Amino acid sequence: MADGYAADGYLTIAPALFDRVQRNYETGYAPDEIRAGVAIMQRIDFDDALNDVAAAIAHAKSAGRVAIVGYCWGGTVAWLAASRLPGLAAAVPYYGGGMPNYMDESPKCPVLCHFGERDKSPSPAQARALLARHPEVAAHFYDAGHGFNCDQRGSYDAQSSRLARTRTLEFLAKQVG
Repeated sequence: MADGYAADGYLTIAPALFDRVQRNYETGYAPDEIRAGVAIMQRIDFDDALNDVAAAIAHAKSAGRVAIVGYCWGGTVAWLAASRLPGLAAAVPYYGGGMPNYMDESPKCPVLCHFGERDKSPSPAQARALLARHPEVAAHFYDAGHGFNCDQRGSYDAQSSRLARTRTLEFLAKQVG
């Protein structure tokens, strides 16, 4: 994902958030690999993850306005970063399963969310409840499940992925240039 945004001309930083638990961690998307990744993710405190994101923001500022894009758990991290960290011009969470747990957080920058109509984390009802609390947040729903943007998952939906990426790039062009 980072390479794709870099190819589009953006300075791209992908902080190794899982290094706080297991250095140089890499995984795939087989069920056992997903379970192992979730176990590691659950050991990471959001404050620590946001400290890593803040360091990335500080470095990226040298290139101009800064945005954050996050997928799955990273979508929740992007939501929290938009709400808690200074220095962001935009945030784009994709299917952040934990976002409904942080409904009371208020983004300090424009946010564009992408959700799946067949997702369970967050469910469409949970995502819509969050959006009802934050009418300033733009969002799109796709006829897809969780992880629809990842071409290595069984839930990958090429059409939804292309449309979400187009919308993300249009949003980024408007917000960060």
